Amino acid sequence: MNKVIDSSSKAVADVGNESTVAIAGFGPMHCWPRDLITSLGKKGSTNLTIVSTSVGEPGELSPHHLIENGQVKKMIASFTNRTGMKAKSEELILAGLAKGELVPQGILAERCRAGGAGIPAFYSPTGVGTALSEGKDIRYFGGSPYVLEEAIHADFAFLRAWRADHAGNVEFRGSTQNLNVSFAKAARVAIVEVDEVVETGVIPPERIHLPGIFISRVIKSRLPDPALKGRGGNRRARDSARTYNGKPGLTRNVIAKRAAALIKEGSYINLGTGIPLHVCNYLDGRDVMLHSENGLLGYGGAAAGEAINPNVYSAGAQFVSLIPGASFFDSVTSFEMARGGHLDTVILGAYQVDESANLANWSTAEKAVPGLGGIGGAMDLVASKAELIVVMEHMDSKGNRKLLRKCTLPLTAPKRVNWVITDLCLFQWNGNRFVLRELAPGFSIDEIRSLTEMGFEVADTVRPMA
Repeated sequence: MNKVIDSSSKAVADVGNESTVAIAGFGPMHCWPRDLITSLGKKGSTNLTIVSTSVGEPGELSPHHLIENGQVKKMIASFTNRTGMKAKSEELILAGLAKGELVPQGILAERCRAGGAGIPAFYSPTGVGTALSEGKDIRYFGGSPYVLEEAIHADFAFLRAWRADHAGNVEFRGSTQNLNVSFAKAARVAIVEVDEVVETGVIPPERIHLPGIFISRVIKSRLPDPALKGRGGNRRARDSARTYNGKPGLTRNVIAKRAAALIKEGSYINLGTGIPLHVCNYLDGRDVMLHSENGLLGYGGAAAGEAINPNVYSAGAQFVSLIPGASFFDSVTSFEMARGGHLDTVILGAYQVDESANLANWSTAEKAVPGLGGIGGAMDLVASKAELIVVMEHMDSKGNRKLLRKCTLPLTAPKRVNWVITDLCLFQWNGNRFVLRELAPGFSIDEIRSLTEMGFEVADTVRPMA
């Protein structure tokens, strides 16, 4: 049995017009199947439906390359466009020339897994009470609502891995499994692009992460490795502080450090992008395990210099170190940990939080367009009962309040926020209202009231934020 093809152009020769192509890739640019994407771009197949966690950014050899070529009619992704990024994907959706279907990242993986497993649909807690559940069947199990999600089937899947043998058995390195596994299973024809092709039998059976039965073709990548674009070094958030009433609030580093202090020993924690990403820099010596959606459990702070392993990175594309007991897995397993209730705490950023503990963190006012924007894995991460800590600046860069009576942006999750830490104060949810418990130095309760739209109670003793 020999599934090795001698060129990427031959491997994609039968990808025709109207095909659905699932393209795996997550984080740094070298983790995309760039050779396959290049060859499909040259082939010129049109009216493609692309399934991916992100369409990438302009100029990248990611799905965005095919979008820029005018080959794509529909995008099914967790990110069809990132806030502040002017891209062809945005232009096409706004002009009505292409469709965008936003899917929570964990549900994207699960829908593909279901497609590969012969399961036509399933019910999930993710997205209940949000705009993404509108028009879908809702059923109650055990007294709780669940939304119906349909399986995804693909004609082709483009994958990226370390090595494969002639029988199609695949081995990944580090945290790079992500959506490769579920995408392969959902596809009629799965094509894997690898750094190394080895003889069948070279990969030990216990190190085969994707058995050859799921793989149709193997190619060796012919493109040179791109410059690493992940985030290396002992990275800290910017130290500059936003000013309120002529006085500086806390820096992002201090917000992250305060959030770290809330984490309980012996906890499993997920950190979102932005300010939450930097919480990992304040956990040295703590008995906690950090979880990352792309398939990593047990990482420490950001990796620096020669300690950087390009195949070990978090969901924020930050190269990270590992701690004893770390493990790697695919995205389906990762979100089983989240939705299955195995995480203790989730720390996320937000655009808005309201006085009913609702969270909105996946859109902005100018991007409130169906099918356009980015959800990522947040909806899946908060679908269980994990404690939710929101970290953010008290007002946005335009001076708009972010703590509101009612969220004006699409909800990520209703009634889920337990803590809010801003650069001015700390609130805790008591089951009915938020309670102000800490203040940034130099600020008064009256100032917090004037800068906060939502109603809140004040604790008997309001402490200074350290």
